[in-house]
Amino acid sequence: MLRKIGILTSGGDAPGMNAAVAAIIKTGIAKGLEVYVVEDGYKGLVNGCIQKADIAFASEIQSRGGTAIGSARLPEFQELAVREKAVMNLKKFGIEALVVIGGDGSYMGAQRLTEMGINCIGLPGTIDNDIVSSDYTIGFDTALNTIVEAIDRIRDTMQSHNRCDVVEVMGNKCGDLALYAGLATGAEIISTSEDKLSEETIVSQVKKLSEASKRSVIVLVSEKLYPDVHSLAKKIEEASGYITRATVLGHIQRGGTPSAMDRYLATTMGIFAVEELLKGHGGLYVGQQGNDLVARDIQSTLNMARKDKSQVLADARLLNSQV
Repeated sequence: MLRKIGILTSGGDAPGMNAAVAAIIKTGIAKGLEVYVVEDGYKGLVNGCIQKADIAFASEIQSRGGTAIGSARLPEFQELAVREKAVMNLKKFGIEALVVIGGDGSYMGAQRLTEMGINCIGLPGTIDNDIVSSDYTIGFDTALNTIVEAIDRIRDTMQSHNRCDVVEVMGNKCGDLALYAGLATGAEIISTSEDKLSEETIVSQVKKLSEASKRSVIVLVSEKLYPDVHSLAKKIEEASGYITRATVLGHIQRGGTPSAMDRYLATTMGIFAVEELLKGHGGLYVGQQGNDLVARDIQSTLNMARKDKSQVLADARLLNSQV
């Protein structure tokens, strides 16, 4: 019979992680379990940084951004000897199962621990929305709203002064933040990880908009596509005549109070995860499919094909390029 469970957050922080941690703590205690939090992800697990959690802690962190229990990357966790130390620390505290909140890399660790006798359930915590087996990930909605608000503010200035701005957003090889934000804000040019536009194409399109007397232009691009967006802005300015600047939103996208939807998603996933552990299940990943939560085998989720959103991107480009 399951008596003690643990929680850790791994990889980049995401708004809503704390809501998930709080839900797991509250659900576990309500089900008669002792709940422990692992500080600083797998690194803390290996170092034995484990603390018992209570309702007061859960209530305190529920609405906060980031992750109150910390996160850290530990590539060495793929080594068997390192994982054996982690398992030893879990057994020292009597922890029989673990909820891991993070991305694909975090799930691989959860799968390996399950194979070593510690049942693990993974929750998708990443602003990038790059977990293909879930429609949405914890943190994506908040990050998206942060980006939309930032672009709306940038647009005010660009419109006032007849200018262009190149806005770079996160995504880590997934273009959903750029795609969704571009559609929501009417960005004239959108370049994503899945459908990258060349610098020459971007410059040419901005030049056409300038010739058509478009008063302001937003060029929205995913991170890591271009060596230097500030250099791209200079090329646009030279060709189009627009005074052009580049804005890299950076880590502002990760922080902040989680949105209502992220809190809802995180809370329902946290409850679902505890229920799966109580059934004796492990090696599973919780994802959102339509309006339902589903538990899938971690190994299979890592090989799922990404949904094709090329038509949505084509529609966004068509709509937003009109003068």
